[in-house]
Amino acid sequence: MGLGPRSPHQAGRRFPAGGKRGRGAKGSGRPPAGRQRPPCPPPDGRSEPAPDAYPHLSPEALGYFRRALSALKEAPETGEERELMVHNILKEVEAQALALATNRTGSEMLQELLGFSPLKSLCRVWAALRSDLRFVACHRCGVHVLQSALLQLPRLLGSPAEEEEEEEEEGKDGPLETLEELVLGLAAEVCGDFLFYCGDTHGSFVVRTLLQVLGGTLLESERARHRGSQSPEAQRAPTRECKPTDFEVPETFLNCLQDVSSCFLKDIAVFITDKISSFCLQVALQILHRKRPQCCAHLCNAVIGYLSSRNSSADGSPLLLFLRDQTSSRLLEQVLLVSEPPRLQSLFEDHFRGQLQTLAAHPIANFPLQRLLDAITTPELLSPVFEELSPALEAVLAQGHSGVVIALVGACRRVGTHQSQVLQLLLEAFHCAEPSSRQVACVPLFAALMAYEVYYGLAEEEGAVPAEHQVEMATARDLGEVTVLGSLLLQHLLHFSSPGLILRSLGALTGPQLLALAQSPAGSHVVDAVLTSPSVTRKQRCHALKTLKGQYVALACSRHGSRVLDAIWSGAALGARKEIAAELGERNQELIRDTFGHHVARNVALTTFLKRREAWEQQQGAVAKRRRALNSVLED
Repeated sequence: MGLGPRSPHQAGRRFPAGGKRGRGAKGSGRPPAGRQRPPCPPPDGRSEPAPDAYPHLSPEALGYFRRALSALKEAPETGEERELMVHNILKEVEAQALALATNRTGSEMLQELLGFSPLKSLCRVWAALRSDLRFVACHRCGVHVLQSALLQLPRLLGSPAEEEEEEEEEGKDGPLETLEELVLGLAAEVCGDFLFYCGDTHGSFVVRTLLQVLGGTLLESERARHRGSQSPEAQRAPTRECKPTDFEVPETFLNCLQDVSSCFLKDIAVFITDKISSFCLQVALQILHRKRPQCCAHLCNAVIGYLSSRNSSADGSPLLLFLRDQTSSRLLEQVLLVSEPPRLQSLFEDHFRGQLQTLAAHPIANFPLQRLLDAITTPELLSPVFEELSPALEAVLAQGHSGVVIALVGACRRVGTHQSQVLQLLLEAFHCAEPSSRQVACVPLFAALMAYEVYYGLAEEEGAVPAEHQVEMATARDLGEVTVLGSLLLQHLLHFSSPGLILRSLGALTGPQLLALAQSPAGSHVVDAVLTSPSVTRKQRCHALKTLKGQYVALACSRHGSRVLDAIWSGAALGARKEIAAELGERNQELIRDTFGHHVARNVALTTFLKRREAWEQQQGAVAKRRRALNSVLED
């Protein structure tokens, strides 16, 4: 199995860094997010109140809450005075909750105040908004207040109720409901008009947060989106990078989660094809996969069953049409990620087999293919996928769909098969397989996602015999830019069972080149993989990183390099620690003055090393002894 002889158009190839699938990413085939849906009338035919019918926040009230929040932030974190201050401010909030929630500045302040709120104060504010729940949930500012209230549940659920002087707490409409009752009431309201809430641009955020709270699982992607703090890179991060956080919820919440999830089945076609509604189903699948796997499988079967029943495409399964659609393909990505191995095998046999190269070349369908590769855990599935996809590896890279190749290499790492084959194919794709002297240059090529002749600026004629690798040329060149996908590729390869070639290539880098790799935001993770991979022995590790000697001060004074040096220090033996400390000690004052260097100096105990060497050695010896003891316990 291989890529065959190099074709004329393959020479001098620079591989694009990969398709950007973010919001409105160039060339992704997906328009920017933010489509506004026309407002839907209430189900009972009543007209919505005019905007002027709702209370507005006066400038005086806004100023009061701004000053109150500022004072609260400056108050001690605990104590009776703070509790009283919180109680009084939230009492004022209760009277103007709707006006605050629907005012842009007021909404932001109310979100912060809810983060300080004790249990009953939160319930009172929630109860004050309940009569206008539909309006608040679909308001561009009010929706964030409801989300913030829901996100307080991990902190407040199960906390003891506050002791009140009154025997019974009274709200506006009778006895104050518990937090559990308020959440279940919100779920009932949402279920009563499920399509409206899921399809509304703002209301869908409430549904997604509600699903997470009912399941006792907060998804990192949803929390980041609510905070509004996502960078463009984070927005493009695939679903597999989410780190869910679990918390305890009552059984009534999990039962309610099943009831809410059953609402998707009534209008499954809408949730597959509508962009906004589809997000709710995607979140439901993630939560159910963790808390109610049978319900998750039932929903997945409904999705696949509906799509399979549509008209067949000209080239095979009807599913292929939806894999190329910008909305349904995202839902199918999530279906693939939550499918169990037998179901995944069946999906491949029925819908994907024979179409992988076509999907890999498509600007949208290549993303569901990446999720299929991410979900593979068995050699029975990886083998036919690898056999079909591997001949097109260089073509896929040239099309800018590097994520497909990274996912395939990741599957080989995870399953433990086809590792030597995929490495050979990578060498051929980057034009460094032959002559064999070129193989030592594979690390900078993989990191930059560039073919050999492009990286080194060679002008090779078509059909000419590839030139031997010139060591002088390689050492004289600065390290190229390390791409994120190139870094991921190297990390996977370093976790292969035999990473010898990658380690030899790292060892061939000059000190400045290896320093540039360690100082790079993406490249620093490659060095992390060298330090943490179970396939790399201590001897190999030392040989690969030996050229960092003489570069420790520059490493320590770098944002990412200092973190790498801390990791090297943590795993170093006493002799290696002496060498590092001695080199750093020669420029102690420079380190102490540097933003990052002074942290490294403190971690190394550099002052003790320079003034009391014997005490430093005893201290480091004790640390090494504790580390060996801990390792022996972990191994047992």
